[in-house]
Amino acid sequence: MDSQINRRNFFKGSALLAGSAGLLVGANGTAYASGEPIPIGQAAPLTDFAAADGVEFRNGLILACEEINALGGVLGRPLEPYFEDTKQMGDATNVQAVQRLIDRYAVHAVINGYNLGSGSAVQDVIADAGIIYMHNDTSRGHGALVESDPQRYFGSFQTDPAEIWYGTGLLKFLKSLEDDRSFSRPNNKMAIILSAGTYASNIANTVRDGAAEFGWDVSPYETVNVPISEWGPTLAKIRQDPPAVIVVTHYFPADLAQFMIQFMNNPTPSLVYMQYGPSVKSFRDIAGEAANGVVFSTVIGALQDEIGLEFERHYKERFGADAGHNSGMQSYNGAWIWATAAALAGGSGEPGNDAQNRKVADRIRSLIFRGVGGTTRFTPAGQDVYSYPGGVDDPSLGMPHQFLQIQDYTREPDLIAPWPYGKAAFKLPPWMNG
Repeated sequence: MDSQINRRNFFKGSALLAGSAGLLVGANGTAYASGEPIPIGQAAPLTDFAAADGVEFRNGLILACEEINALGGVLGRPLEPYFEDTKQMGDATNVQAVQRLIDRYAVHAVINGYNLGSGSAVQDVIADAGIIYMHNDTSRGHGALVESDPQRYFGSFQTDPAEIWYGTGLLKFLKSLEDDRSFSRPNNKMAIILSAGTYASNIANTVRDGAAEFGWDVSPYETVNVPISEWGPTLAKIRQDPPAVIVVTHYFPADLAQFMIQFMNNPTPSLVYMQYGPSVKSFRDIAGEAANGVVFSTVIGALQDEIGLEFERHYKERFGADAGHNSGMQSYNGAWIWATAAALAGGSGEPGNDAQNRKVADRIRSLIFRGVGGTTRFTPAGQDVYSYPGGVDDPSLGMPHQFLQIQDYTREPDLIAPWPYGKAAFKLPPWMNG
């Protein structure tokens, strides 16, 4: 892998040194990455409907490897990434991709973004190989699996909070808007639109189950088949009895963009919230002006602080002005955590090296890691990440559940919550200002 990053260039003006790089530099000392390469792998959706994210997952791992190698790799051994395409992310495809990484390249770790639908199938392949697995499937199923057999799944880590925190966080966020009088509900109705599948359903169900506590009446609660380009029937139901808030827990960017285009043909005076999908640039590219005013959230993404903005700059210099750094930071963050832990543990472990990989896993569990997306701190039982402010009250001890608003589709969304990370104020959407 050709790298244009060297130690001197990395150190020069790098805000990352105070966070991720400092620990690795301390472990590496004066070592230079000149030893035998360490193979690491990624199984990502590089083609098909999730390719916009998958390409960025690949880019994030590439950039992390280049930066880590510039600082001496892992105790003098450079990282060498290998990639396999999971396409539509079916169970069989996911398993085959991960198995190829292990069988062909003997990777010491698999560092993914997400592969929705993989569940325990991929986890079992990783467990059989006895290596470290860092991923962002954003599933409460991960924690349940690890808790069911912590010795078998010792090396599996979800580097963001579970999806249920989307629901809890949204209800608290809406209350905060009402508390500071940024938003006043015209009625108590909340529409929830979800796609079939565990991920979107878990988020929707968490919102629905907690809505009454915050004074919301849920109607309609409608499941749509995806991918979807025609939202007419769903929008017709919403327009018959306009709710104060429309919650969409489906996450495909192109589908969500079509929702907004068709919604804006005859908008209702409703706040529109979506999860994750609008963080992908293709959402704004497709929706155009129809995206302005949308509120969305993500439980993982680059912060708009010194460290996050420096990362964004480096990322776009490396991959182009339109590169999606918020998606890329997922695997970037996972790679830095794993590499730091491996260096502190005295080296990485190849497949079958149970003793060394358990040392690496122990180091990962003990880290409180400040990266571009805030604090990564793993729960002891489930080995997923604490969420702030839903799971913990201290912003230094949990990954922030970020709420953003697209106020001008021609630029990056504005981070509006949570404190102290918010950089802009919420604005009433243009269709509600009339």
